[in-house]
This record gives sequence, structure tokens and C-alpha cells, in this order.
Amino acid sequence: MMFLKIALYLILAPLIGGLLSGIDRKISARFQGRQGPPLLQPFYDLFKLFEKQALVVNGVQDFFVGGYFVFILFTGCLFFVGGDLLLVCFALTLAEVFLMMAACSANSPYSAMGSQRELLQMMAYEPMLLLTAIGFYIATGSFMVDDIAKSSVSPIAYLPGMFFGFLYILTIKFRKSPFDISTSHHAHQEMVKGITTELSGNILALVELAVWYEDVLLLGIVGLFIVNMQWWSFLIAAVVCLFAYILETFVDNLFPRVKWNSMLKSTWLVTLIAGGVNLLILTLVH
Repeated sequence: MMFLKIALYLILAPLIGGLLSGIDRKISARFQGRQGPPLLQPFYDLFKLFEKQALVVNGVQDFFVGGYFVFILFTGCLFFVGGDLLLVCFALTLAEVFLMMAACSANSPYSAMGSQRELLQMMAYEPMLLLTAIGFYIATGSFMVDDIAKSSVSPIAYLPGMFFGFLYILTIKFRKSPFDISTSHHAHQEMVKGITTELSGNILALVELAVWYEDVLLLGIVGLFIVNMQWWSFLIAAVVCLFAYILETFVDNLFPRVKWNSMLKSTWLVTLIAGGVNLLILTLVH
């Protein structure tokens, strides 16, 4: 059963992630008064990148990108087989460190700037990510995803503040405006592809594929707030995940990018109020 779950994640996650990316482009195009590319355009772009030769800056960069991809896969597999949620958070952070080191190894001012901003983003969202894992433990008595999913009551009943806080940091994790300070897909930003500036060809394709895997993992954590022992809760969780992604796309198109210090202040404020207060109340109740 475990190997079946791993196989399903490895096969279905990039398909779902690519479709979500296509939906993102369609919605963004409508906001800008354009028709937009076909829904499957992200897959066409990915296949084209895999066919192109990568201009290798150095061998170390390829190693770090490979480490980023492997740890993203490991993190997703660990989550969807029902593993330790706290370990999932730590492994996800390690994957981001690999990507940041790949950018630093390129000796490029743009990728170096992107990696520095990536570090700031990690400082912004990590407290809320860890609080979310702790909140799940206090609410359900376990860090294991499988045990949390089998709760008699959906965890969101105990963790509404955590849910809001996690949606807030998803804007950073999905690299959406106003928090797309390390890399952006919007041409009007002052730095478009900072952290991936020196990546090209199949190496860049590997990063894009890893992003799709990561997006599905993050939406899986959103769904974990909703699911319980009832089978129909999984259907509701899927709808909530889709709504959350579309909401992030709306936010991406409606808000301009902010400075790094505004991102840190607002994220830590949300973490303290939404996450901290929820955790305090939950501790007192339990």
C-alpha cells in the first residue's frame, strides 16, 4: 500500500501541478485582458526545456539542483504515505537550502540577490510552518499524517488561526505577489528570475518539475486541515485545495510586490496573532 501511494504521488503530482500552473496562467491572462496560453502550455514548456542543452556554470550547481529535486520528492512521498509531519517540514526546508546554495554557487549578482531574498523568505514562513505542525500535534495527539487524517473531527475545527496563517505563507511558498521577492514570473517586477537566473535547459526543467511536486505537497497540507475519518471529507478537502490555489492566483494579480521588510513584519505578525493565539487557546483547552 505504501509503495502504491508513492507511485501515485510520483505520477499524479506533476500532472496536477502542471494543470494548476495552466489554470494560473489562464486566470492571470483574463486579469490582464488577454486570452492566455492553452491550459496544457506548462507541459509544452517543460518538454521543450528537457530537450534543450543546459549551459552548466559548474558541477556543484548541478549537484545542488539534484539535491533540491530529490528532497522535494522525498518530502512529498513522506507526507502522502502518512509519515511524520515535523520531518516533512524539516525536509522541505533542507530542499530550499539546496536550491539557495545552487543559486549562490553560480557567482552571478542576480542569482546571489535571489538567494539572499530566498533566505529572507525562509525566515518569514518557517515559524508559521513549524507552528502548524505543532498545532496538528496538540489537536490530534500525533505528528503522523496518517493519524491526523483519521481524526474524528477535522483539525480545522481546532486550528482556524493556523489555517489562515498557513494560507498566508502559501503566498510566499507559491512565489506569488506581493511576496515574490526572490523570483517572479511577472515581467514588471524589478527582478524576474533571480534565484534561477543561471539555470537553463534540462536543469531548469528539473527545478520547474520540483516546483509542481512541491505545490501538490503544500496543497496536501491544506487538505490535511479538512480531512477526517469520513470518506466524503476528502472530496471537500480537494475542493478547498483548488479554492486555495485560485485564491492565491487572485492575490498574485491584485497586489503589487512589497519590500522584504514588509514581508517579514506582516508574516511574523500573522504568525504571532493567528498562529500564536490559536496555539495558546488550544493548549489551554486541551
